[in-house]
Amino acid sequence: MATRMKLKLKTVFVLYFMVSLLGLVYALMQLGQRCDCSEHDLPKDRTISRLRGELHRLQEQMRKSDVTKQPQKQPAKPTIFVITPTYARLVQKAELTRLSQTFLHVPQLHWIVVEDSPHKTPLVTDLLVKSGLTYTHLHMPTAKDRKLQEGDPSWLKPRGVEQRNEGLRWLREDRRAQPGGDNQQGVIYFADDDNTYSLQIFEEMRSTQRVSVWPVGLVGGMKYERPVVEGGKVVRFHTGWRPSRPFPMDMAGFAVSLKLVLANPEACFDGEAPMGFLESSFLQGLVTMDELEPKADNCSKVLVWHTRTEKPKMKREEALQAQGLGSDRAVEV
Repeated sequence: MATRMKLKLKTVFVLYFMVSLLGLVYALMQLGQRCDCSEHDLPKDRTISRLRGELHRLQEQMRKSDVTKQPQKQPAKPTIFVITPTYARLVQKAELTRLSQTFLHVPQLHWIVVEDSPHKTPLVTDLLVKSGLTYTHLHMPTAKDRKLQEGDPSWLKPRGVEQRNEGLRWLREDRRAQPGGDNQQGVIYFADDDNTYSLQIFEEMRSTQRVSVWPVGLVGGMKYERPVVEGGKVVRFHTGWRPSRPFPMDMAGFAVSLKLVLANPEACFDGEAPMGFLESSFLQGLVTMDELEPKADNCSKVLVWHTRTEKPKMKREEALQAQGLGSDRAVEV
């Protein structure tokens, strides 16, 4: 039985070897023969040619599309020139820091900071250098007879008159020195350092042609003051005090075209104006009520607030100073 099995395995092995040998010989014989593959390659060549044509067509379409869709050059936005009077006090740096960081979000803004001082102070100089803004740093002291004294109410005398006028003077001189027709394009806004501003108000005022106006919140002992608009025109003012004034508005409630100011070189704020008439003293020679341009959805939205920072109480600081333990004066606050 075992012998018969050995013979069968040997027979299978011999047959397998012979078949493999014949296959190898056949393969070697085929290597030297020329193969006509044109029948197989022809469909591939046609496909490649078709794809190349399609690619060329798509590239041509994209090129033409790029030419027709070249972005139109957008006209430059008018620059907003913001004039801010400021004076030395404990909260000055905090106020200017907050305001500068609001302005960082407003494109095409030039900040004109005017100190109520006989010279530029290191605090304001350093803050402006680090602000990242386009700025001009000026100074103009308030005359002694116009300064508020300790304990005087804030409404007793107009503040920031000399500083705003100095900002206007600089703008007029700077624009005259600038060549080209674009030197008159822009908007002037008077922004006190203690107010609060929505970014939207700056985009609203940017299209000002003569004088644009809008509401101001938390001012004049009221929730808001505003121009009243009917048929797209300002017809009166919602205010709680002397509505008969020519322009019973807060300083934060209007912007003026730079071109208009340049065309009226005498326009300025009158430091001798009666209480509440400071804004009117500037606007009367520039515009009539009928020419006012209502913004902020026809003066129905409050986008600026007449906020004021509470005066810090320094009783503990003064007590420590009396003991020689006061805060380090070298630390700038």
